[in-house]
Amino acid sequence: MRAVAFQEFGGPDVLRIIDTPVPAPGPGQVRVRVAASPVNPVDVRARAGVFGSMLPTRDLYVPGVEFAGHIEALGPEVSGFAVGQPVIGLLPWLSNPVGSNAEYLVAAADTLAAAPSGVDLVAAATLPLNGITADLVVAELGPIAGQTVLVTGAAGGVGGYAVQLAAAAGAQVIGMAGAGDEQLVRSLGATRFVARSATIDSIRALGIDAVIDAAELGAEILPVVREGGRFVAVLPPTLPESERGITVTTVFQAPDGPRLAALVALVEAGTLTLRVAETLPFTEAATAHARFEKGGLRGRLVLIP
Repeated sequence: MRAVAFQEFGGPDVLRIIDTPVPAPGPGQVRVRVAASPVNPVDVRARAGVFGSMLPTRDLYVPGVEFAGHIEALGPEVSGFAVGQPVIGLLPWLSNPVGSNAEYLVAAADTLAAAPSGVDLVAAATLPLNGITADLVVAELGPIAGQTVLVTGAAGGVGGYAVQLAAAAGAQVIGMAGAGDEQLVRSLGATRFVARSATIDSIRALGIDAVIDAAELGAEILPVVREGGRFVAVLPPTLPESERGITVTTVFQAPDGPRLAALVALVEAGTLTLRVAETLPFTEAATAHARFEKGGLRGRLVLIP
């Protein structure tokens, strides 16, 4: 099968197409024929060598952590899924032998969810990583009905889902993003918008009970939270030190079939909006990585086998 891979760390040009054996599903696993695989920050950072020794030692790496596709084969001890069924899933972060930028992959059946009905698989592929992360950060805040929650990076992947999930939980959501993103952020459910250029004092004056820091601003944005409020980071390295009695926590993403299935139900109910910026073939993976690094995308770049 064909897969996108890199053998050394570096810029997008280290990516190449390789031929590698089709994986066989083991007990509790299924083989999926991949239909779509988004490019995410973790893929770009892994390729660039940001994670260094955190990556398991291999001769080559196939990036990609989320996907949509059809089940092609069932391993022993699998129930609840059928050959030919469209599914979506999230692979274990950086540790799966073959990532999702491949024509086929194997995944634990209990980490998958049936793809949302009425949605094409390209769009469905953008849900697992960012949707699970956003759901985790909103859940980490606890009850937020009636509270004022600031979401940084509100026009991005995690931030966009966080805006929608926090609004669905009854929060008054303030979305922070680029000045040109106001219409988009409000369409996702934010009741108020603040531009990234806004001053800390002007944001603090809005009465912020909690921050979901999808833009990874860390200590820079912590001062806007009221005394005794809450702050949730999406990545441990961006977790600031607590001050003024603020509860500061982070989340750890992991494959979670039941949580993903619940998010699929929200997509089908119209609560969550899936956003695709552009699709590119595997042969243009380097182009996709270069575009991702430039920033400014409002939706995911999705690779197609």
